[in-house]
Amino acid sequence: MTPLQRLRLPEQLPEPISHYTDAVIADGWIWISGMLALDAKGALIGGGDVVAQAERVHENIRAVLEKVGAGFEDVVKVTVFLRRIEDRAAVNTVRRRFFGKSRPASTLAEVSAFVVPEALIEIDAVARQPEGRKK
Repeated sequence: MTPLQRLRLPEQLPEPISHYTDAVIADGWIWISGMLALDAKGALIGGGDVVAQAERVHENIRAVLEKVGAGFEDVVKVTVFLRRIEDRAAVNTVRRRFFGKSRPASTLAEVSAFVVPEALIEIDAVARQPEGRKK
């Protein structure tokens, strides 16, 4: 059994608000923490625009995936949390751009609040690190 690898991307993602890391790699599985639409300094990107926030969230997920030699095609499961369930269709257009033909298993839930009060979306993901691309 390989040891757990805890991954931080300080050049891309803000210092964790709580006791967590951006991702954990365990036996080829990549467990990506819930991502908000934050830049490296912790500023919310996109204001009240759920599409702009969804784009930044997916960019943050992509940064983690690329760091470990994976891509959206390697994602097996996502959980999408929305402040307003009616934003689902708008967020889905962003998902399609990032995931392309790949379709992960997915859960969608409406929540009352996020740790960043102005946030409209948070996504966590689980991916499988490709054998030939492990870093």
